Amino acid sequence: MTTPNPTGPRSIAATGDLTQAITGDHNTATHIAHQVVLPPQSPAPAPAPAPPRLRNIPARLGFVGRQHELALLDAALATSRGVVVHALHGLGGIGKSALAAHWADRQAGEYNPVWWIGAETRSDMDAGLAALATALHPDLAGILSQEALRERAVQWLASHDGWLVVLDSVAEPSDVNWLLDRTTSGRFVITSRRATGWHGIAEPLSLDVLEPADAAALFSRVAGHDGDPGDPGDATAALCAELGHLPLAVEQAAAYCGETGTTAAEYLDLLAEYPAELYADSGEGGDSSRTVARIWRLTLDRIADDPLAGRMLRVLAWYAPDRIPFALLDGLGGTLAARRARGRLIAHSMIRADAEDRSVSVHRLVQAVARTADPEDPHRRPELVAEARETAVRQLVRAVPLAWADPASWPAWRELLPHVDALAEHAPPETDTVESAWLFHLSGLFLLNQGAVDRAVRRLDRALTAQRRLLGREHAETLRTQRELAAAHRGAGAVERAVDLAMETVRRCLDALGEDHPETLGAWTVLADAYRAAGNTRQAILVYQAALDARNRTLGEDHQVSLGACNDLADAYRAVGDLDHAFPLCERTLERCRETLGEQHPETLRAWHNLASTYRADQQVRRSVELAERTLRQCREFFGDEHPNTLWAENALAGAHRAAGDTERAVALCEHTLAVRERVLGPDHPDTLVSRSNLAAAYESAGEKDRAEQLFVRVLADRIRVLGPDHPDTVRSRKNLG
Repeated sequence: MTTPNPTGPRSIAATGDLTQAITGDHNTATHIAHQVVLPPQSPAPAPAPAPPRLRNIPARLGFVGRQHELALLDAALATSRGVVVHALHGLGGIGKSALAAHWADRQAGEYNPVWWIGAETRSDMDAGLAALATALHPDLAGILSQEALRERAVQWLASHDGWLVVLDSVAEPSDVNWLLDRTTSGRFVITSRRATGWHGIAEPLSLDVLEPADAAALFSRVAGHDGDPGDPGDATAALCAELGHLPLAVEQAAAYCGETGTTAAEYLDLLAEYPAELYADSGEGGDSSRTVARIWRLTLDRIADDPLAGRMLRVLAWYAPDRIPFALLDGLGGTLAARRARGRLIAHSMIRADAEDRSVSVHRLVQAVARTADPEDPHRRPELVAEARETAVRQLVRAVPLAWADPASWPAWRELLPHVDALAEHAPPETDTVESAWLFHLSGLFLLNQGAVDRAVRRLDRALTAQRRLLGREHAETLRTQRELAAAHRGAGAVERAVDLAMETVRRCLDALGEDHPETLGAWTVLADAYRAAGNTRQAILVYQAALDARNRTLGEDHQVSLGACNDLADAYRAVGDLDHAFPLCERTLERCRETLGEQHPETLRAWHNLASTYRADQQVRRSVELAERTLRQCREFFGDEHPNTLWAENALAGAHRAAGDTERAVALCEHTLAVRERVLGPDHPDTLVSRSNLAAAYESAGEKDRAEQLFVRVLADRIRVLGPDHPDTVRSRKNLG
């Protein structure tokens, strides 16, 4: 602490006559107090203590939970030496100020003064420090200028300890350096939306959203009731979840509900219908600047010098909130420009990054606001929101792998699929474009491949609706999607719908594209598959034969598509027990596949499988086992041990062993196939359910009746849950259990 110079000007704190100390005139001080400015290096004030329990912490009704963060602050600020600075940072509305106020209020017995300073701008800080100086020395009010009062406060802080100052809503870490540099003791707590830049300045503490139970408690406290009458709390929990458990949004919704008598369930419905209005509604008598829409607009105003940052946030709004790959952002501008924009959003807590995962996350409410058009908000004008939606589609189109059936593409598909799902959920169908229809088409095929048949049907139906509107009902792309939707209906067990849609597709293909067009040939096959799934195998054979004849005529007998049609027809003959036609067709197809396509081609392996199955149907079980073993060896060699084709061949070999009476080998193969499919495809994939059913049948053949029954019961329950009660596989499970 600096001692006043006895030969120089006396410090104001050391004199009992403030007017004389300032003016040097014992008679008057009129109109000159505003001229007094203490130089930055003027002597520090005398060691006058602060008045007892000096504090100005704002009251905070909306504070719940945060016990972990409170404990961290207690520990971080408990050190006894030097100045300690802690920075609470996070998204606007996350509750930084509420936490700081609640913690500071608890420190009244430990620190004096406990002082709150709004620090969004330098002028705000000057005003807050001047108010502190006046509180420390009330006689200075109206005498010194704000600049002089600010200086007096800084000098007092520099010469005392045992105080706590909260600097609320600091815009940039550098904005407070000048103050921190002049203090050597005491405690600062800073709140800021800036997530970066605190190194060497303050110890940062990142704040996340509330726990679900705390969010519900906050809603009830602000709304003034313990929940909706007649509602067990589910509606409140659902509303808080929709708001992403963001404290400001929960408070905003609760205030509206409390004032208007609106229930949480009703507010949810209103939010879906009037999002822009509710995001901006502060309630009667509320602070219009303290709404989620306004707070995030101010943040974007601060980074408006980089338009790409705002555009990037609007694009992110259309994806799932978590694990958005960097790759979906890097194409938005040049490499450096995109990284810089991403960095600005991270720095201002609008998004979070996971460098190890190479992804970002966005609070779901930030997304909801960013994709809600508002003509009054320069960052959310309707044309900007629409452009962002179309850009989000293009970024996904560029990122998704085309080879959706290749297991090597599955990790990428599984990473991107949640974002395709989110886009489909948030973008109204009437806004779909040709690009988004193609994206939904492709994702539908992947979902179908993964066994998510109901989701595949919905996605393909969305694509078809858009293509009919944009391209017309007889466009080749439209008919392709319609054909694949028919196949998806077959996979979902809606065989009548599959037959009807496939027949319509064939008719339209013939009329619009001609009998030799590839889409027409594909439509014939889908129709035959639908007939076969419906149990009308004789009709299926007629259609398979027509499809084969057309392919032989247009593509040639040795084309892989023609040979695939041969495999289809041969397998259908076997299914109806017409082995006189099945055997020669299987053998002829296998020979041509080996000569034309090679041993590794999937159609060649399928021909081996068909021949093995035909021998099994003819009770030639030893020959069936030999061919099934050969097929499995080839699949393992060509595809690897866990490829779907290999598992399919392993499953077929298990069936051959079971037919031959070798139940021990059948059980071992079934157990292995099931374990791999559960791990690779998931426990609910239709192929996994087939393996589970086959294992139950193998147990039954081995005489393990109890294990078989338990597994059959599980398969039936799984199929009812996954496929529905009327799916053909579910019906088959009921028969197996009986």
